[in-house]
Amino acid sequence: MRPLSTSKMLRVWARLFGVAFCISLTLGEPSLGATPRKPNIIILIIDDAALMDLGVYGGEAKTPHIDALAAGGTLFTQYRSSPLCAPSRAMLLTGLDNHLTGIATIPEVLPPSQKGKPGYAMRLEAGVKTLADHLKPAGYQSFMTGKWHLGHAGAGLPNDHGFDRSFALDASGADNWSQKSYLPYYSTAPWYENGQAATLPEDFYSSAFIVEQMKRYLASRDPTQPFFSVLGFQAIHIPVQAPPELVTPYIEIYRQGWDNLRARRMERAKELGLVPDIALAPNQPMRAWASLTPDEQDLYAQRMAVNAAMLEAMDFHIGRLIDYLKRDGQFDNTIFVVTSDNGAEPNSPTDDARMRFWLKTQGYDATSQPMGGPNSYGFIGRDWAMAASGPALKFKFATAEGGVRVPLIMTGPGITPGQKTAAMAWVSDVAPTLLDLLEVTQADGRLMTGRSLKPVISGQAGQVYAPSEAQAIEVSGNAALYLDGYKITRNLPPFGDGVWRMFNLASDPGETVDLASQEPERFAQLLRAYSDYEVRVGVQPMPANYNAIDQITSNTIRKQARRFGPFLALVAVVSLFVVLLWRRRRA
Repeated sequence: MRPLSTSKMLRVWARLFGVAFCISLTLGEPSLGATPRKPNIIILIIDDAALMDLGVYGGEAKTPHIDALAAGGTLFTQYRSSPLCAPSRAMLLTGLDNHLTGIATIPEVLPPSQKGKPGYAMRLEAGVKTLADHLKPAGYQSFMTGKWHLGHAGAGLPNDHGFDRSFALDASGADNWSQKSYLPYYSTAPWYENGQAATLPEDFYSSAFIVEQMKRYLASRDPTQPFFSVLGFQAIHIPVQAPPELVTPYIEIYRQGWDNLRARRMERAKELGLVPDIALAPNQPMRAWASLTPDEQDLYAQRMAVNAAMLEAMDFHIGRLIDYLKRDGQFDNTIFVVTSDNGAEPNSPTDDARMRFWLKTQGYDATSQPMGGPNSYGFIGRDWAMAASGPALKFKFATAEGGVRVPLIMTGPGITPGQKTAAMAWVSDVAPTLLDLLEVTQADGRLMTGRSLKPVISGQAGQVYAPSEAQAIEVSGNAALYLDGYKITRNLPPFGDGVWRMFNLASDPGETVDLASQEPERFAQLLRAYSDYEVRVGVQPMPANYNAIDQITSNTIRKQARRFGPFLALVAVVSLFVVLLWRRRRA
């Protein structure tokens, strides 16, 4: 056989190389008919952050990773949540009005007259499906770490609601450095992994642990399936705690006082287009910063500095999660949602002598400086909460704008980058939006009351709600309804007087001029629309003279009585026996 000429050899090798190259393409790339994997989803829930607390919204805290997510997606300026944590989280994960989820309010402030009523089970009721439930048929793996507060051990934890793996806190809050309670309402910090009581590690810090545990779950997932993850941070819920080295840089910023902060945030709000160019509206009475002693100013400045440092620490650990996703090649195919459950926390626990006593029994210190470390019990109080609300009125608990107007950032595949939108949006809109983006149909269960925001975040529309469509919220008697640019709102004690008021939000976003008497026909129209809402979702009436702080005190006493009742009864019996024996011997 004659050897091939050089030119023929080259032609043969070229053909062989071409065949091999085509085969490699066939093996290495999906076929034309293959469907690319659906995007992952990560929801990051901040606890008690006001609209302007994050850096990208004009706040003082350093949040570069959240700011970068906002730059790559859509930032909402007219998004609203409920005024309390659990109802907001229920609405976020189900797409339903809070009364339709079973979590109309939080158990800590539930009056006995509402206990067990439809919508007030204080857990996700039968037929209520979470995003994890809806995504499971589409092949999603679901993971949850952090604060849950949507049900209890037995049938109410994440593993009962579609999540494959979870490490969840079944309480409204807890210590950030160790496994202990932050309120006498709880005997401890009830953490559960996959439904079983769990113990925290010795080196625990809440933001670090919540992220690290999620990274563990993601590392052990099936890499061929998309994932859905929820991280419920304890930042910046009471007790506000952060590594002390992060606290120091913020102290001088806040030493200028809360009145100065509120004025500065108002100017930033106008620069960023969060409010129109109007004068700073008067808020609820704030103590004059100059009226405080130098020691008091130092204490309060430290408290607010810890608040900002806790946000910075949370953002740092979010950055660790983002780095992990980038190394794993998942970042570009992940949709992120960043939001807060309600506005700034106004309570000052140490105002109550009973609470001061309990804090001492738990080893907490609310005054020693530097603040933020283990056993430090931080909070910002009403004055800082009013300042943090910036141009808005009031704070957490209230359905005034400071309680419900909070951040929302969405970024990832299908979402327009670098977009800021003033579209009206609600916490119950997030779940249907995500399903719409993924082209996943809702599983069985109650039909979502929220509406998909996909037309807005994809740049196809400016609004999904017409101004003539009424939108309402109610939690523990605090209520609001929005219609045609107007808003009616009612807030019960201790942060309100129970009187309905009406405001034109376009010209008065600070809710300063009550128009109820000036426009009685419009006022009556909005009240009728709110009554229709109450009937539609099953709002239960509030007891006469209801006060949320009084109710949590009463509920705590009842819970303590159940917890220590048998022991106290035994002590009483033994004491009575000793007294009777002593009297008999004397006789």
